[in-house]
Amino acid sequence: MTQAPGPSSAAGPPDRPHPAAGGAGREHPAPDTADRTYTALVLAGGGARRLGGADKPAVTVGGRPLLDRVLAACGDAAATVVVGPRRPTCRPVLWAREEPPGGGPLAALQAGLDALRAGPDGLRTGTDGLRTGTGTGTGPRRTGPRGTGPEKAAAGRGRPGGLPGGGGSGEGDPVLVVSADLPFLSPEAVRALVSVPDGAAEAAVAYDGRDQPLLAAYRVDPLRRELALLRTEYGSLTGLPLRMVLQGLMLHRVTAPSVTAAALDCDTWDDIATARARIREHETVLDEWISAVKTELGVELDVDTSALLALARDAAHGVARPAAPLTTFLVGYAAAQAGSSPQDVARATEAAARLARRWADESDGDAPAADGPDSPSEQTDGR
Repeated sequence: MTQAPGPSSAAGPPDRPHPAAGGAGREHPAPDTADRTYTALVLAGGGARRLGGADKPAVTVGGRPLLDRVLAACGDAAATVVVGPRRPTCRPVLWAREEPPGGGPLAALQAGLDALRAGPDGLRTGTDGLRTGTGTGTGPRRTGPRGTGPEKAAAGRGRPGGLPGGGGSGEGDPVLVVSADLPFLSPEAVRALVSVPDGAAEAAVAYDGRDQPLLAAYRVDPLRRELALLRTEYGSLTGLPLRMVLQGLMLHRVTAPSVTAAALDCDTWDDIATARARIREHETVLDEWISAVKTELGVELDVDTSALLALARDAAHGVARPAAPLTTFLVGYAAAQAGSSPQDVARATEAAARLARRWADESDGDAPAADGPDSPSEQTDGR
């Protein structure tokens, strides 16, 4: 998406100018929509010709498949549909395919919207050799270590697969439309897009010099309207460019840092190499690694990584270097026994940190030579 910046190719009608993205370069979710419900539609088809036909959604960046990274970023969606061939995923999703398969992004967009409206009962069934979650049409569930451990309910609100209890998509809620090759999509970027008030626009579109229709939140009714108009005009959506759907929509261009950072997609192996190198940059590598480990182990707990790092440093310097990983492991084990809450982790971390500091004090010679007048050393000296 970011490889060839240039002027926007999707201007709105003259009588409906695009609103400016308020506060360019800043995050600005509206207070009354900060926690609004939304649905997610992930396009994971295509031939990946520039990757030599590789299964692009399964290509890993930072040790995680591109599709899983995208699904993690929109994990609180009320419903998630992935349009493309079925494959293992990090959380349950609903699956759909465009007609005909390979018919292009507009056909895939239509198939995803139809799947959201229909709910699981309207989707094709069949496991394709994959483990599936409960509920017709849900995708494979994998919340523990890969291929092992108990499986939990879906992330997000509602029934397995993240489908709302009433079935289908809430027509008043925005639908987040993203491609499956966005390694830097984050919950912050998602929230910046879906939190644009309804009255401001018919679509909130990431803008990094170009409008990005596959990193956008759409109002459902206007989106369906434009797809219907295009189908009427051209007879079919097959093979039409995705940008055509923006031409009749009133857009809100979002330029928040988290959104423009998410606009880097992976179309070529050079793009993959760039993303993998960026994952390992000093400022981000630790957060990326912790997120990957939590996903791999099925851990959904937010912990104070700074406190754990400080504990590891104290254990390494005050005791011995091998004490650092063993100590943090024991802290995690103790927190799990106590109940596994963030408070349990904090208490175990602080207790171990106090002990590590006492060890360090003794090794530095700062501890008192005796605990009091009745200490064994004084009794010996008095004899």
